[in-house]
Amino acid sequence: MSVHEPTLNIPILKKTVFAHRGLPTRAPENTLAAFEATVQAGGLWIETDVDIIADGTPIIIHDSTLDRTTNRKGSFYPLQQADLASIDAGSWFDRKFVGERIPTLHQLIDFINEYQLNLNLEIKQNEQGANQTIQLINAVIKELARLSPQCQVIVSSFSQPILMAFHERAPAYALGVLFERATLQSDWLTVLELCGATYAHVENEGLTHQTVEQLSMAGYGVNVWTVNDIERAKELFAWGCTGVFTDITDKMTAVLKS
Repeated sequence: MSVHEPTLNIPILKKTVFAHRGLPTRAPENTLAAFEATVQAGGLWIETDVDIIADGTPIIIHDSTLDRTTNRKGSFYPLQQADLASIDAGSWFDRKFVGERIPTLHQLIDFINEYQLNLNLEIKQNEQGANQTIQLINAVIKELARLSPQCQVIVSSFSQPILMAFHERAPAYALGVLFERATLQSDWLTVLELCGATYAHVENEGLTHQTVEQLSMAGYGVNVWTVNDIERAKELFAWGCTGVFTDITDKMTAVLKS
């Protein structure tokens, strides 16, 4: 029996622009400031990353350490939620973001609901073993249940076991399998079917029209990461891709609307 079975519409995407970690050219990635910048730029879809800390709180962060995007070093896995208030996730980007915090998934869901946005949530490849990973999956399902019915969501991961476990517990959500160029092999249909996926999220580098056509003909939407060249985005959409993940949502959205 599934933990949660919401009645959700599978997102139907066409020329969709996903704001990759928010708008990281204007604000520190994966912070509320970056998500606010996305809203200001007219973005409708936010892509972000989630993992879990020691007390079971899911947090929004890309790396498995604090080193690159905060003023702290080392793994975040031992942290408690109370520790987040003392970690600066903004000053590395610009002094005007001093005091920006690592958001919790709870805060992100509140933000998504407030602005009536859509969400692509990437579940990170948790490094703490099966029990902690299942705890992460269950925490994500619990928080996604708080989304406004008008807000669409896709759950993605590079980890196929995570997606399979997620799908078993919450089969109503649309899933996207993340493929690097090297992992998009001849068994892609098997992988997508076993994961219960609706979308293939494929790497931009080396992607061909033929591959997009094969995925599309099999009934899967194709969302491409990470595309920061507007002419390349136009080409991908002409091939039939359903979306692109980009660091320049402001520029990409403006051009595609023109």
